Amino acid sequence: MAGRFAVILWPLAQVQAARGRLFPWVPVGIGLGVWVWFGLASEPGFAAYVAAALMAALSSMLWARGPDLCQALAILALCAAAGFLAAGVRAHLIASPMLDFRYYGPVQGRIVEIDKSQSDAVRLTLDRVVLDRTSPERTPVRVRVSLHGEQRWLAPEPGQVVLMTAHLSAPEGAVEPGGFDFRRMAFFDQLGAVGYTRSPVLLWAEPVAGTQRINRLRAWLSGAMQRAVPGDAGAFAAGVMTGDRSGLSQQAVTDLRDSSLAHLLAISGMNMAFLVAFVFALLRYGLALVPALALRVNTKKLAAAVSFGVALFYLMLSGSNVATERAFLMVCVMLGAVLLDRKALTLRSVALAGIILLLWQPEALLEPGFQMSFAATVALIAGFDALARVMPHGSAPRWVMPTVTLVLSSAIGGIATAPYAAAHFNRFADYGFVANLLTVPVMGALVMPAGAVAALLAPFGLAAPALWVMAQGSAWILFVAHQVAQIDGAVTAIPAPGPHVLLLITLGMAFVVLWPGRARLAGFLPVAVALALWGQTARPALLISPGALVGLVGPEGRALSAPKGEGFAATSWLENDGDLADQGRAAARSGFSGPDSARRFQIGRLRGVVLRGKGGPALVGDACATADLVILSEAAEMVPSGCRVIDADTLKKTGTLAVYDTADGLVLVATYAQHRIWSAAGAWQAVLPRLP
Repeated sequence: MAGRFAVILWPLAQVQAARGRLFPWVPVGIGLGVWVWFGLASEPGFAAYVAAALMAALSSMLWARGPDLCQALAILALCAAAGFLAAGVRAHLIASPMLDFRYYGPVQGRIVEIDKSQSDAVRLTLDRVVLDRTSPERTPVRVRVSLHGEQRWLAPEPGQVVLMTAHLSAPEGAVEPGGFDFRRMAFFDQLGAVGYTRSPVLLWAEPVAGTQRINRLRAWLSGAMQRAVPGDAGAFAAGVMTGDRSGLSQQAVTDLRDSSLAHLLAISGMNMAFLVAFVFALLRYGLALVPALALRVNTKKLAAAVSFGVALFYLMLSGSNVATERAFLMVCVMLGAVLLDRKALTLRSVALAGIILLLWQPEALLEPGFQMSFAATVALIAGFDALARVMPHGSAPRWVMPTVTLVLSSAIGGIATAPYAAAHFNRFADYGFVANLLTVPVMGALVMPAGAVAALLAPFGLAAPALWVMAQGSAWILFVAHQVAQIDGAVTAIPAPGPHVLLLITLGMAFVVLWPGRARLAGFLPVAVALALWGQTARPALLISPGALVGLVGPEGRALSAPKGEGFAATSWLENDGDLADQGRAAARSGFSGPDSARRFQIGRLRGVVLRGKGGPALVGDACATADLVILSEAAEMVPSGCRVIDADTLKKTGTLAVYDTADGLVLVATYAQHRIWSAAGAWQAVLPRLP
């Protein structure tokens, strides 16, 4: 009995022995609580929050007064409870109206953001929204409108109040069960409606003095840089300095993505580090050249204080996305360590940044930027710590170290972020390592320093030389991106993983990095299990979008029922399959027959027909006589007895429907199966037909 008891206590003893090195596990515990909250199928009620609060209280007591062996587990439980509560509090604090009907009519609002959609259309995000015949209680806090048609009557600027006639509706949810929930993301951005306008957007009022200062400054700087450096090079330079990527062509964006260089455009840790490091070095060594000042002032700490101000300004200018906020917090910790004469970059500083972000914005845990940013940072710190033990300072020639650092940082960062990039974007850039080796030094040595110098010289009208240097560096990066993206086999498509794959990979690699001693190798076990599960993830045999686009898996891959329409859903389905085909190619595959208005298909013994267009409801009777399942893009007017019909009204309530071919037969799964605070009201009230 004593032996068995010792075996049970052995893990607790190992945790106890690791005390003093467990702080980086705090954000892991908080993240688990956040993950549980977001993973619930229905909105937690008051009892769930009371239970979480009691768990936090009991864990605190056990931490303070319990036996030493239980203290670490008590802290982990406390962190998980805190993450659960933080997610719930955050969701209810920012809850705002989402449009619950399709709106067409006049829209008035103030421009707060200008960007581009995936179709390269200019988009305006508006606040202070006014909708006709809609009460303030039902009016969204923000709406986003894509501009189509001729729009020469307006040069949009942040702060302008504009008028338009637009089509609006609530943001759509995931494009398939288990997919990324865009409605959830919009909810946390307080974006209550999206849509488009084909009519001219008119200026109602100029920006009010003193409002939208940062957004207006961003727009002014971006415009000035693009006027000084035309083309994609100027747009890239403006993007890395201000966060405004709206000037980049769709081709440039695609090239950056397919060459694994999109992270250079995203204002994240690398950009922030390059800028702050340049400013810090410029001030520290520049002040050292003035003996009278260097002998009386701690130039290192003065440079750190000024660099903090630069980082804060860069954070606000860039729009404060999650990756930039993480980078800013890391810089704050690093510069604070310099001011306090401590080691600047450690896993504890990364953990502190993670704790702040997860408690402040718990929804960030589910975003690709958060996951990839922290994975890369943790891996780089741990990797170079291991390198320092293997290759102590001075053991290699100094001229070799920059090359070694570049190669290792690109390799470590690429390996650490690869699972997350593959899971979220369903692709792996085969030559991304080479592309990063050719461009990252240019980014750090030319683009960011030249941008900082240009900002310093701009008030004196002397920014042109620095902008020219920045343009040459940006042009080189875009050139490399284009050349690499055009290589045959530059991109490998990867199917979407199952729901728990990334969690297992994250926990396993966290154990490998954070746990002391050889026991850390046990962390590779959940990683191996996750990769095995990824390879066995079953894709739906049939997908039905709310617009009645149907995707059927066949020998050539997924065939689509239409070559146009529902383009975003079609692209997402194919990417999640690990398929690089476009919608037109997928529609040409075998699997569907008949005219565009009545496409027939078969899955197993199930015969189906897709009726598209306004004439579809009139054909339901004839379709039911020859098919087991009828899918309509319109609302059914009359359904014959015994006929299985999925119409527009059903799909509006269920979202995309997925059919899985299992050993027990065909199983129908709805996307809107969750009842969460961001879900559409009344979702899942439809009665789905039972498939044979």
